[in-house]
Amino acid sequence: MNAVATRVQAPTLTVDLSAVAANTRRFVRTTSAAVMAVVKADGFGHGLADVARTAVDNGATWLGVTSITEGVAVRESGVDAPVLSWLNPVDADVATAAGHRIDLAVPSVRHLDAVAAAGAGARVHLQLDTGMARDGAAEAEWRALMTAARRAEAAGSVAVAGVMGHLAMATEPGHPANKRGLLSLLHGVELAEQAGLRPSVRHLAATAATLTEPATHLDMVRVGAGLVGIDPSGTTRLCPALRLTAPVVQVRRVAAGVGIGYGHTHVTDRATTLALLPVGYADGLPRTASGRAHVSVAGLRRPVVGVISMDQTVVDLGDHAVEPGEEAVVFGPGDDGEPTVGDWARWAGTIPHEIVTGIGHRVERSVR
Repeated sequence: MNAVATRVQAPTLTVDLSAVAANTRRFVRTTSAAVMAVVKADGFGHGLADVARTAVDNGATWLGVTSITEGVAVRESGVDAPVLSWLNPVDADVATAAGHRIDLAVPSVRHLDAVAAAGAGARVHLQLDTGMARDGAAEAEWRALMTAARRAEAAGSVAVAGVMGHLAMATEPGHPANKRGLLSLLHGVELAEQAGLRPSVRHLAATAATLTEPATHLDMVRVGAGLVGIDPSGTTRLCPALRLTAPVVQVRRVAAGVGIGYGHTHVTDRATTLALLPVGYADGLPRTASGRAHVSVAGLRRPVVGVISMDQTVVDLGDHAVEPGEEAVVFGPGDDGEPTVGDWARWAGTIPHEIVTGIGHRVERSVR
């Protein structure tokens, strides 16, 4: 027999800005360096404008984004802190960046020349590859980058505000690569000074290094995941800021031997009760968590059974009686025993960052 909810509420993602505020204050207390709040990817899925305002109100003094578009969104939200954008193509809209007072990272001589040629007087941060072979100028290019930057600054085409790098192994406190990354950045700063540059902001540490590698703090730290309660180093309990709920839309009693969902990847081994949730991989639940994930229903963790579908997830309630319309907690802070973002990341074989930035736009948002 099936029971169906007569009034279905939508899956809802609730953002707790008090958690963002508490995390920001914690990082401000952790370091004597300035704190940049990184609000890229829509504030790690928590809302760019809300996270930016909350972080600045609680002690962050800079904001970080990937693109100029994100930087403009920060400005349009009314936040007036310095903003740095560090991932732009050579032909980026430098005039728009300068007009919105957005600093630009330059990872090569070619990027620097393009920014200088725009004639907008943009503030730049020299972005150095300090051990990732990803973003930033390779060490062989550093002297040429410093020379070009000094020439452009002397011509009034740019103002060199900072030198920056990134650590590849900060999630492993004490890893030798972290010290090498720090020494590499300091060497880059020395080359900049030898070229006649006087950058005022040296920055290298992101969330994990801010928590575990004090020597890397320098003049500023960049905290993104930590603002929303994620510690990549696994050393510190922060305040998770998201809660995802979904209503039970259907309840059915099934016998033993019933296959569930596509491919019948799960077959019941006893008579049981199944609940259907209207949320799936199109909403950000990783399909790879199928068969391992749990949700909380009526205060109890219950297993997800069968394959997570695009729009639907089936939960095994056992012999517990639940009515359609009951709220299921997909994840939350974990204070009441509900699964957390970290649990979902582990079940999916990924990192919490991917879970929080992957929640789809069909899910309703609530901010408190």
